[in-house]
Amino acid sequence: IPPSKAAHGDFSDPVYKEIALANGVINRMTRDELRAKCTELNLDTRGVKDVLKKRLKNYYKKQKLKQSAAAGGPGDSYYDYICVVDFEATCEESNPSDFLHEIIEFPMVLIDTHTLEIVDCFQEYVKPELNPQLSDFCIELTGIAQEMVDEADIFPRVFRRVVAWLQEKELGTKYKYALLTDGSWDMSKFLYTQCRLSRIRYPQFARKWINIRKSYANYYKVARNKTKLSCMLENLGMKYEGRPHCGLDDSRNIARIAIHMLKDGCQLRVNECLYGGEPQSVPISAPLEGAPPPQRPKSRD
Repeated sequence: IPPSKAAHGDFSDPVYKEIALANGVINRMTRDELRAKCTELNLDTRGVKDVLKKRLKNYYKKQKLKQSAAAGGPGDSYYDYICVVDFEATCEESNPSDFLHEIIEFPMVLIDTHTLEIVDCFQEYVKPELNPQLSDFCIELTGIAQEMVDEADIFPRVFRRVVAWLQEKELGTKYKYALLTDGSWDMSKFLYTQCRLSRIRYPQFARKWINIRKSYANYYKVARNKTKLSCMLENLGMKYEGRPHCGLDDSRNIARIAIHMLKDGCQLRVNECLYGGEPQSVPISAPLEGAPPPQRPKSRD
């Protein structure tokens, strides 16, 4: 539902008929016509046909509603910041079903939703305790050398610095924010398992997050199997920057996708939560709220 519905009362306003007519014209355009129109309007011409359609529809909707205060600016102004997290963890070439992944890289990339820019980042390596020796497969995949984790701190100490970094940004106190991940695993698998292994309580501020794969699939109307990081970048006309499976580089590229989606008019919202140790969908009707202020990790003992 467009956020401007409240401003107009209902969809009977003639502006919605104009938007619907514009959408009909856009739906009948070829990819070349879509790109030509984007060029004419000084819009980004990258992306597959469905992405270009969405971009043009959003442009015309904003033009039609620009007198409405609810239409807002170019970005998503509910959250002031979105914090992208993409862990790297211990792994084997053929992980047994009961393999316990330990976090070995903790990166965060902070997006300012008003300027639509990456404004800061955090990265630390983490020393695994259960399986301190990295497998050759893990080293090859992540580019994380054995000495990098040998010289790192254990998870609870790194996590305290993560919390301090978030607190310095006044997230959850002065500014509304949400965490964003590429899929469900970072929170429901890696962070949940690591907190249990480290005997600390799972943090309240990480109990809900934006799964960008779901947001991307729903917004651009693509199949869920087309939402791998490489696919999302390709469909938006972008290329991966950096080293794949470097947590910080992955986080930066996920942030680039999120910024692109915000520019295309997507309203990124929390859509998953942790319940009973498993990821659950957050219904679209759930009250809109930012993550709570980050707190120092508490012991489970």
